[in-house]
Amino acid sequence: MRWPAEWEPHRDVWIGFPGDPAEWPAGLAQAQREVAAFASAVADQGSGETVILVCRTAADADIARELAEAAVDIVVEPFGDIWLRDSAPIFVAGSDGLVGQNFGFNGWGGKFAMALDQDIGERLARRFGLAIHERDWILEGGAIDGDGAGWLITTRQCVLNNNRNAGLSSEQAEAWLGQALAAEHICWLGDGLVADHTDGHVDNLARFVAPGTVAIPEAGAGDDPNREIFDYAAQCAQSSGLKVVRLPSVGRYEIDDDIAPASYMNFYIGNTVVAVPQYGAANDARAVEQIATLLPDRKVIGLSSQALLRGGGSFHCISQQIPLVP
Repeated sequence: MRWPAEWEPHRDVWIGFPGDPAEWPAGLAQAQREVAAFASAVADQGSGETVILVCRTAADADIARELAEAAVDIVVEPFGDIWLRDSAPIFVAGSDGLVGQNFGFNGWGGKFAMALDQDIGERLARRFGLAIHERDWILEGGAIDGDGAGWLITTRQCVLNNNRNAGLSSEQAEAWLGQALAAEHICWLGDGLVADHTDGHVDNLARFVAPGTVAIPEAGAGDDPNREIFDYAAQCAQSSGLKVVRLPSVGRYEIDDDIAPASYMNFYIGNTVVAVPQYGAANDARAVEQIATLLPDRKVIGLSSQALLRGGGSFHCISQQIPLVP
């Protein structure tokens, strides 16, 4: 069994489409445009990656059809919130083909528990004829990242949080991650970004860009609230034996006078396109340029994620890829 890296070929990708006004009291229409633009960009002609926008209702699907390119498939499958990285299965490749590891989901430690999110992964897998293996412990896809060669990176703040699996030790977590995702080496970081309501998802902090190579932001401006978090993460990764490349940080970013967890690390690696969140910040263009040097075989583009961030995440958070298994 192996958990393919995100840069390996995808068969499909599921992307959650926002539509619930109660969850998006401000910026819903703009968030819908941002998600449609992201889906359209990934559905790059000739990529072989089927892009599937998952909508809560038929009315949401009608909006999605108006906004997205014709190459994007649109389905209706009710859910509570759009963050399919966390509520959908994580797919591994084994001797029997593709299997989705379907973990428990409790609304990020009970903070945002919504009806229909607990079984959206099972329903999507059944709809698309994909096998799943039920796991009896809680894990979100945004809490981990892998390099396809046995390395997995995560944060203690999230995976060992008592609001997920009470009393879980790092040793037990490593055993479980090894069983479910074939993780041979675990790099434990500390905390995630300030104001990240996921309790520190790693996909806002550190991302693999090649086997054994992880990208981590580096603070520039003096008021960056994550300076110490970034530097500690880099130290942990280096101490674990990983190669670390530092990328620009968004810096201090506020929404309605509150710090928000804006991060360029929440990029999505498609078959031919890498979509990098953009926030109207000083380092937007530089982040795209530097990520392009790390993934030179793809078209790296920056897309607005300002409205999407109001919901708490960005492109990686709303997507879950299904690997292409020969």
